Amino acid sequence: MNPFQFRAPTIVFANGSSGRLHEAAGSRLGERVLFITDDGLRRLGLCDATLASLAAAGMTPTVFSEVEPDPSLETLLKAVEAGRAAGVTGVIGFGGGSSLDVAKLAALLLGSAEDIDAAWGVNNAKGPRLPLVLVPTTAGTGSEVTPVSIITVGENEKRGVSSPLILPDLAVLDPELTLGLPPAITAATGVDAMVHAIEAYTSKNANNNPISRTLAREALRLLGANIETAVFDGSNLAARSAMLLGSMLAGQAFANSPVAAVHALAYPVGGTFHVPHGLSNALVLPHVLRFNAPEAASLYAEIAADAFPDLEREPGVQAKCVRFIESLATLSSSLGMKTKLRDVGIGECHLPQMAKDAMKQQRLLINNPRPMTESDALAIYRAAW
Repeated sequence: MNPFQFRAPTIVFANGSSGRLHEAAGSRLGERVLFITDDGLRRLGLCDATLASLAAAGMTPTVFSEVEPDPSLETLLKAVEAGRAAGVTGVIGFGGGSSLDVAKLAALLLGSAEDIDAAWGVNNAKGPRLPLVLVPTTAGTGSEVTPVSIITVGENEKRGVSSPLILPDLAVLDPELTLGLPPAITAATGVDAMVHAIEAYTSKNANNNPISRTLAREALRLLGANIETAVFDGSNLAARSAMLLGSMLAGQAFANSPVAAVHALAYPVGGTFHVPHGLSNALVLPHVLRFNAPEAASLYAEIAADAFPDLEREPGVQAKCVRFIESLATLSSSLGMKTKLRDVGIGECHLPQMAKDAMKQQRLLINNPRPMTESDALAIYRAAW
């Protein structure tokens, strides 16, 4: 067995737990907290119970609610400025992956005055950071348990910080927060979580390990069994709970056994054309898996029935692999998701530049089961177009 490390934050999973955040967090955040979220959640009142619990515990929250999808460096720096002005002692991220990613780096920059340009990349952050608690409101990104934050720099470029320093001290998972998610967001984030599990299980990273693989398979079982119910019966709390748990397990899996080419090819789709991250992944997923199949068919066959139990009866490795990929493509369509790059406003003329941009994601491509060149990426985009 290869040596490995597995890192994870403390996790609280309970209905209503976001309204008792002060109980879970205790004194670790201090008295002055930067509360990072987005304006939509603030207007919907989803933050109210959490903010009230903090105030009741004698804490003073400074609310920063300007986080946008695919958050920009400017937004991150504005959040840091708000935290410095308030002299905060801890950070809470409340929302989808965008808010959680901003919170991670805000905690880092507020705790250390670190230069963000020196922190980009893998294990370049120096720290320390402020105490950090993350509360997800979607079941998809798994950001609440990952050491990764993705920020948009300039017009289109996505940059990431990957470091155990930005793992939170505490992740608070409250399934009730996900009850109001619209079907389209539920579908996209749910498929995103399935991608995390698939890529973690098949990652060529040296830290691919038995714990990550076990979590990835359990995540696929939970997600595959509940995603359609969660999309089409959004008030089903049991399905919402299973999706949130599955997303978190997939997040832990890829936090320790990193993702690969699906994410690398999804980044130009999101960064350039502002397609939501989960949908970006779904658009390229089956095509990347078909490219990988010559090297990864046995791995895809191993997990096929986890996501789609009827594939257990499929004879042979190759047949299971093919049906697994077909089932993923069919799932996206059955959930009402767009399935072609042209459907999200991407022209065929854009594909060569997208292939060039995907090659910038070498920190991800290095984990792919099959080496990928720029011409390979272009062929995949053409198949997805």
